[in-house]
Amino acid sequence: MTQQRLITHLRHVDLAVPDFAKQLDFYSGTWGLKAEHSDSGLAFLAAEGSPEQYVVRLREATDKRIDLISFGAANAADVDTLAGQLAADGVQLVGEPDTLQTPGGGYGFRFFDNEGRTVEISSDVAVREHRAIEEGESIPVRLSHVVINSADPEGTRAFYEKHLAFALSDTLMHPRMGDMMWFMRINAWHHSMAIARGPHPSLHHASFELRGIDEYMRGTGRLLRAGVEKIWGPGRHMAGNNTFSYFLDPHGNTVEYTTELDVLDEDTWHPHVYDFSNPEVSDQWGTANAMNEFVAQRSFNDPDKGLFVAPPV
Repeated sequence: MTQQRLITHLRHVDLAVPDFAKQLDFYSGTWGLKAEHSDSGLAFLAAEGSPEQYVVRLREATDKRIDLISFGAANAADVDTLAGQLAADGVQLVGEPDTLQTPGGGYGFRFFDNEGRTVEISSDVAVREHRAIEEGESIPVRLSHVVINSADPEGTRAFYEKHLAFALSDTLMHPRMGDMMWFMRINAWHHSMAIARGPHPSLHHASFELRGIDEYMRGTGRLLRAGVEKIWGPGRHMAGNNTFSYFLDPHGNTVEYTTELDVLDEDTWHPHVYDFSNPEVSDQWGTANAMNEFVAQRSFNDPDKGLFVAPPV
């Protein structure tokens, strides 16, 4: 039986990287985030339009990895309830719920998912002073969604449905390869997470919402002019109906500019199964370079070296 949904939204994705300075320069300069509360070897990057204290955290480390993916909860009671349910179900907690020592404080805990990624659940984090992104500003408004590669995507989908009450929005399939990607939601946004079939657990991509089509295109063009490697786009997906431009950060993580992700009526929505071999499924506009095995492999990323090892901070 599916658990009651106690998480409310996606907060941030935390990455460990060997070349910290280069990565920080990319995200705080070219990509358009704002570094705040940063220290030696640790940087918290906020989106100007988001109330979250930060949407990306960078940590200097020997090994490249996802440090954690963070989700919000409505209150401390829900945090405690979730921690209790996970522990009762045999999920390994990194620690019991406690006061958070990260910017904005709050109350939360961390645990390992079925493949060993660290996940954080938190409530009562202070709201960051943010602003409306203005017309023509080609910087991220918020973190839209995170997509993970999984060597056991069916098991990963089942884990997030059972323990965190994620709901399936849509599925991508291919006639030769079967089901390939599952779009999962925790609120009315079409997806806050997606799970891609991959050779190993790793980050597939992190996606950032821009103000509108014009700002999205301006941002895409700004990155191209800056010489950032584009791997796919610009275009518009069918699942989620959102625009996409995928780039590589200096450490080979895929990051996306997007806008206009669908907001669903959860009471009436029925998941679709889309055939990925149909070109309109991957790009309704027909403007993106063709999706093929070479493009897909760029988002497999390096195997995550942080599985079942909690980040030090």
